[in-house]
Amino acid sequence: MTAQELISTLSADLNQAVPSEVTSVDKDSDDLAVGDELVVRMPGPWDGPVRVVERTETSFRLATLLNHMEAGQIEFRAWPRGNSLQFEIEAWARPGSPMVNLLYTHLRLAEEIQLNMWVRFCLGAAEVARGRVGGGVTINTRVVEESQWRQPAVSPARASLTR
Repeated sequence: MTAQELISTLSADLNQAVPSEVTSVDKDSDDLAVGDELVVRMPGPWDGPVRVVERTETSFRLATLLNHMEAGQIEFRAWPRGNSLQFEIEAWARPGSPMVNLLYTHLRLAEEIQLNMWVRFCLGAAEVARGRVGGGVTINTRVVEESQWRQPAVSPARASLTR
């Protein structure tokens, strides 16, 4: 598949690539468009509502909504790489509640579950593309200390218009 074909196929049905024993995705439309809302279903009280905030031919980005276990965004993208196809998931997130902070940051339970889910999604995307994973799935994790993401946001400079 081309990058466009893979993203189009995944956009039509994310459940083709998610590990079905762990999660499923509910959506109302046949494709993903900016503004669409989906629910990522997981065992327990972890259902995660998200909204499509960006969609291109080769990517889509989801932002978490209220009551999601995380606060952040996740982008799925593909592009040609020589004779191959590169697929990538990049997430920017922090715990969405004190309970998730405990399970994710301190006990590492939610982190391991999520890591496994995204690795399995990458492997599923390779199957959807009728390809194979060359060299395994690479994971890069960057951690921002809690004290930094808890800082109040800096107010943007205000511009005024004069007529």
